Amino acid sequence: MRKIAIYGKGGIGKSTTCSNLSAALAHLGKRVMQIGCDPKADSTINLLGGKPALPVLSAMRDQDRDLALEDIVSVGYRGVLCLETGGPTPGIGCAGRGIIATFNLLEDLDAFGALAPDVVLYDVLGDVVCGGFAAPIREGYAQDVYIVTSGEKMSLYAAENILQAVANFEDRGYARVRGLILNRREVAREREKVEALAARAGVPIVGDIPRTQAIQDWEEQGKTVLEGDPSSPISRIYLNLAEAILKGGEAQ
Repeated sequence: MRKIAIYGKGGIGKSTTCSNLSAALAHLGKRVMQIGCDPKADSTINLLGGKPALPVLSAMRDQDRDLALEDIVSVGYRGVLCLETGGPTPGIGCAGRGIIATFNLLEDLDAFGALAPDVVLYDVLGDVVCGGFAAPIREGYAQDVYIVTSGEKMSLYAAENILQAVANFEDRGYARVRGLILNRREVAREREKVEALAARAGVPIVGDIPRTQAIQDWEEQGKTVLEGDPSSPISRIYLNLAEAILKGGEAQ
């Protein structure tokens, strides 16, 4: 079982990339589980026909009994197993608490043993890599880290912080950064800027996703591009990305 954390700055298109990657991996015959690690709990919505999943923290608050896997895991497009950690009431508590609570519950329920996914994708907010948001790498839940970035200054800054956070745990045998995913915003010298970051980090650019209206059009219908039109050029790009990640990070 491959356990992969997808990190990136909020608003960079990380969840869009992650859900389309999950769909692509499912198209390649893999049993996929996507875990949204963001208080907004919207990582998997386009795998579920535009309907949000019940976040784990909400289920914990609302249920007066022990939770089962069917209470927190929804089955989406092509059988992708979808789960959202959620977060505390706005303005109260730690935003990363949902991640820690969810991971503890998944262990208690032996979720990976029971559901037997081939690939687990953690979709993790990367603006602040601390506490719960660092749990996938700090606690050894993920083996590989891929960082979604554009050529925008703040996106690159967040990517640098994520690289540093992962480097801090290298001597403990935790996750490693395997590559960058360029999600274009059409800024000046964008590829050049991301290539420079990749060179400094010593990792490849494993995907180059163009800015295209097709992604937004299908999202408005609650779909990934793979569900909307699997034969489209953008779907082929996500399939190439999935294949690269399955091979371990060769650049495409």
